Amino acid sequence: MNPLTNPPMNPLMSRLGLIIAAPASGSGKTVLTLGCLRALAGRASAGREVAGAKAGPDYIDPAFHAAACRKPCFNLDPWAMRIETIAALIADTKAEIILCEGVMGLFDGGYGCSTADLAALTGWPVILVVDVRGQGASTAALIQGFARHRHDVAIAGVIFNRVASAPHEAAIREAMARNCPEIPILGFVPRDQNLATPERHLGLVQAREIASLEAFLDHASAVVSSCVDLEKLLSLAMPARLNPGNADHSPMQTLGQR
Repeated sequence: MNPLTNPPMNPLMSRLGLIIAAPASGSGKTVLTLGCLRALAGRASAGREVAGAKAGPDYIDPAFHAAACRKPCFNLDPWAMRIETIAALIADTKAEIILCEGVMGLFDGGYGCSTADLAALTGWPVILVVDVRGQGASTAALIQGFARHRHDVAIAGVIFNRVASAPHEAAIREAMARNCPEIPILGFVPRDQNLATPERHLGLVQAREIASLEAFLDHASAVVSSCVDLEKLLSLAMPARLNPGNADHSPMQTLGQR
């Protein structure tokens, strides 16, 4: 069954999702998420509109997501939010497909707090963004380890980032075909100095402060569109398996003011 054309009947189940994660911070998952969001927003039609989400409490990346797809981005925090709240946020999203960017490495953050925990909770597959600088065939071993680490977290595909050359790509393809052919390769993104966002840690640079943001997003979209199989990526999205029930996810009242 193709989840894009045959969604289950449960109202929540119409919210298909993917989680864009990485083995470590700095792998390029934010830029590739932004490129995917901008590229897919540009071709949104026939009920395939996309929206962004961010794992954890980060308030910087969601502003970039919102700029990329011109839709509000929301946080999904398995540590700070009730399951019913996460379910309700997903159900209320004004898009059929949600691309949720992970935080840090896939399994980082502590028990119940990691991107992997959010993936297990929602049932959304993980697309792993792997920075292949300084490694070739060894990449397959890394991906094997991530795919087998938790039985309740599915690595549905991989995007190789910062690929140096055609021989570099060929070495990775060969190693993947030999060692983990069951994991689809969604793309090889070359090294590109123009695919670097300003330092966002602790809000040093926010989306609205970047004069060239639109040009940057358009460039990221062009690179992703040419290097990543977006149709294959969309086909891997799965429905969330949470029931929002009657959850109230309105913001809490301010606890104190001056």
